[in-house]
Amino acid sequence: MQAEHVIVYRREDRYAGWPANYGMWAWGDELALGFVVGHPCPEEHFHARDPRQPFVTMLARSLDGGHTWETAPLAAPSPGGRALSADEHMSPELGLGAALAQGLPPLPAPLQAPLDFTAPDLALLCARTGLGGGTRAWFYASLDRCHTWQGPYTLPMFGQTGIEARTDYLVSDARTCTLFLTASKHEGGEGRGVLCARTEDGGRTFALRSWVVAGREGYVIMPSSVRLSPESIVTAVRCHEGGAFDQGTNWIDLYRSDDDGLTWRYVSRPAPDTGWGGNPPAMLRLHDGRVCLTYGYRAAPYGIRARISADEGQTWGEELILRDDAGSHDLGYTRTVQRPDGTLVTAYYYNDRPGGAAFIAATLWRP
Repeated sequence: MQAEHVIVYRREDRYAGWPANYGMWAWGDELALGFVVGHPCPEEHFHARDPRQPFVTMLARSLDGGHTWETAPLAAPSPGGRALSADEHMSPELGLGAALAQGLPPLPAPLQAPLDFTAPDLALLCARTGLGGGTRAWFYASLDRCHTWQGPYTLPMFGQTGIEARTDYLVSDARTCTLFLTASKHEGGEGRGVLCARTEDGGRTFALRSWVVAGREGYVIMPSSVRLSPESIVTAVRCHEGGAFDQGTNWIDLYRSDDDGLTWRYVSRPAPDTGWGGNPPAMLRLHDGRVCLTYGYRAAPYGIRARISADEGQTWGEELILRDDAGSHDLGYTRTVQRPDGTLVTAYYYNDRPGGAAFIAATLWRP
């Protein structure tokens, strides 16, 4: 398999990470990718970033299908100007949770005028404070391909102790959109399970539609969803059990609904092992109808992997190694889109030597 690896963002004095926490959007060969940038600290245990320094939310844009990229701070207003969805990687006083507690504007507020989810240049971005009990979530909307953003707009708590939102949504029509969100545990920990929420009034209100999966040992987090038909959806989730974050086993499971998200059933385990600490799925339906899953692999040889299903996730082909040249486990969190010519662009954070500063890269490949 031929693959081209390109640099999206890299500085030796910066630590860049976690595209899966934000999003990737495509309009033909114009691509946009969210991520965050902080400062490196090789002495940190699992992520080699300095939690005493603030992060900045960034957006990378490519106009040539992912070959070259330009980056700038994300133009989405956040409480106190803090980085989105990165509280767990910073000292508490630097995070969004502290900004909300201090009432720093702009505070999330209800959306008033309904959105048209079928607008051709629309992008949605979900954001959150931290992880676990007390986590608050909201969303933004862009109508101009991520150049500017409206929001922050509040999301409900859906009766949960926290909503650990990342961007995963399916548009049905102009006023109907389904979000897939992680809920915190009742006792306050991360990842009680994944729920399905829907708006039918253009984003002004959301209601809990169903649980994709919940209440298992360990945690279930970070969904990635694909619509197969008007009634059928598949959702991949990141799973862990067996102790603390950096212990136990980690994998990716797939669930399916055939009644437009009302009920769900387990289908398969496309990635039985995602390495030390695990990694989230990024799933999309290819132009030819197959389903593609990409993810980071956090065990030696460290790298980025993929699998393809020709039967809507019932079975999966052999594991494809997009690259296996990383220096450590601190990588992954992929996002993947497909260009009009069929090429896949998989973006992720990466490192090429132990203790080296993490950077954002992308792999251009054909399945």
